[in-house]
Amino acid sequence: MPETGYLIAVLAIGFAITFSLRAVPFLVLRPLRESRFVGAMSVWMPVGILAILAAATLRSSAGGDPGRILPAAVAVLVTVLAHLLGGRRTLLSVGLGTATYIVLVNVV
Repeated sequence: MPETGYLIAVLAIGFAITFSLRAVPFLVLRPLRESRFVGAMSVWMPVGILAILAAATLRSSAGGDPGRILPAAVAVLVTVLAHLLGGRRTLLSVGLGTATYIVLVNVV
């Protein structure tokens, strides 16, 4: 059995590493808050992610079962409308689009 001092040293090192890894992103983020690049990315990244998801959904639907292209197109439309009308809340729009697609494919 290892000595108590050794165990305390291992725990202290583990604590220091864990604390540092959790604190560094916040320290790095502070100077970036005023950056024009970060401001622009916060506006355009959600829209870009939604566009990539929409393109991937339509591509996979068009290549597979032809009966799934209409539900995919409707789900993409719901996602875009929810994003634009719902205050640009990405989680809300992706959730509504996903739910729409699942309901249309499985129920209708």
